[in-house]
Amino acid sequence: MSDADTELPDPVGPPVSTAPVEVLHQPPRWAPLTLVAFVALVIATNVANATWATLVDNDSPNPGLLLLLSSRNRYLAFALGADISVPVYAVVGMARIALAFAVCHLIGRAYSYQATGWFKKYLGFTDDAEKAFDRGFEKAEWALIPIFSGSNIVAVLTGVRRTPIPKLILLLSIGIAGRLALIWWLSRFFDDQLDSFLGFTTRYQWWVLGASVLSVVLINLKNVRR
Repeated sequence: MSDADTELPDPVGPPVSTAPVEVLHQPPRWAPLTLVAFVALVIATNVANATWATLVDNDSPNPGLLLLLSSRNRYLAFALGADISVPVYAVVGMARIALAFAVCHLIGRAYSYQATGWFKKYLGFTDDAEKAFDRGFEKAEWALIPIFSGSNIVAVLTGVRRTPIPKLILLLSIGIAGRLALIWWLSRFFDDQLDSFLGFTTRYQWWVLGASVLSVVLINLKNVRR
């Protein structure tokens, strides 16, 4: 029998696929710290939601502490109505908004698309809404970051997409400055109405405090169920 007639086994075996293998995202070691920071900010915001009426009380106002706890638009306006100085308003307001954005951005960088899933549940996003928002972010990142400088989900998406830090700082600074300026202007334009509202909350402070605490409890129970 010649060598040509001998059938040798194929040493190569079946062809190996050249398709790319999906690499699972591995969060860095510092990733849990971002979640701890986020929980701390959520607790601070809940404290602000529950106690804001006492912090803008005409007899003993502490608007700076209110802004440290939360920088939501209504608290920015309430702090101005409680006669916070403009420099404190600008510095504390900008720092608090930037801190919240930075924490959510780092969560996005650390956990990638897993983070968007968490925030989708937390904020009540549907899949369609998430996809539409994601497409819009991809097309108009330069506009969405300044306009939604106070949005957690936008901050997370900048982390997931790894927006360059210099670009992020520039757009975020523009957005925060514009937001603070707009709230300041609106509070001056509606100064009388704002004073009347804060006067009402001062007169019925304990009723407002009780309603605020109840609202915080109900909202958090809803979020936990999500």
